[in-house]
Amino acid sequence: MIRSRGRKIGDAVIVFLCVILILICILPIINIAARSVSSADAIIKNQVGLWPVGFTLQPYIDVLSLSKYTYSLAYTAILTIIGTVLSLIMTMLLAFPLTYDNLPGRKFFNALALITMYFGAGTIPSYLLVKDLGMLNKPIALILPYCLSIFNMILMRSFFYGIPLSMREAAEIDGAGPLKVLTRVYLPLSKPVFATLALFYAVGRWNGYTDAILYVSQNEKAWPIQLLLYNLLNNQASLEIGQQEGFVMPGKAESVKAATVMFATIPILIIYPWLQRYFIAGVTLGAVKE
Repeated sequence: MIRSRGRKIGDAVIVFLCVILILICILPIINIAARSVSSADAIIKNQVGLWPVGFTLQPYIDVLSLSKYTYSLAYTAILTIIGTVLSLIMTMLLAFPLTYDNLPGRKFFNALALITMYFGAGTIPSYLLVKDLGMLNKPIALILPYCLSIFNMILMRSFFYGIPLSMREAAEIDGAGPLKVLTRVYLPLSKPVFATLALFYAVGRWNGYTDAILYVSQNEKAWPIQLLLYNLLNNQASLEIGQQEGFVMPGKAESVKAATVMFATIPILIIYPWLQRYFIAGVTLGAVKE
């Protein structure tokens, strides 16, 4: 009875902490969403909290009417899709061969991959490498240098280990080579881990601006939405933003900022619930099986 009561208290404390963490994460998003559909006067007077004041969709119309924002959104979406697909292919091509125990140099390649998780050249050598390869201020600089995560590769490799070896052996007896084993046996059974890693890669690319500010800062056409948003939010005076973009009221410029933030946030919020069921299965199976 005492143990049961103590467990209930412990569960209540955990639930309380989870609720607090959820509120810490969600309240700023609600505030930004409210500001994005509030009137300029309400924003200037600081009347907007968690509920819009003077509801209007004009900030979203203003954002959609500005070509550089719509271009940046479409460009970032294409960049994210290409980067995610390439990253999944690269991860698969490294993870699958490492599941073969008789692969020559398997331990060496494993060790080589793990070393890159703990040791890196640093920002300046990476920048110089991108520059020497002629990728500076080009979209490829946002895709190629980060197309493979060793942590994600380990997750995928662990998931592959969880697939019964007998299935691969049966396919090999039927004359299937490694490529057919991969496409006919492993890929159909690996939807959870692919969905999970696709989410990891897509979120990382969509939210990334550090590499953009390093590699493509001189080419405005190559700016992803996060870098554009960063430059917008870091202007010192809202009135200057309004004048530059053709707005008169600083409050209106603030609402346009909030609408731009929502445009950069909503796609990930939409994608995540759709991949939730695969996400849980992919992480748990990939982490336990080895």
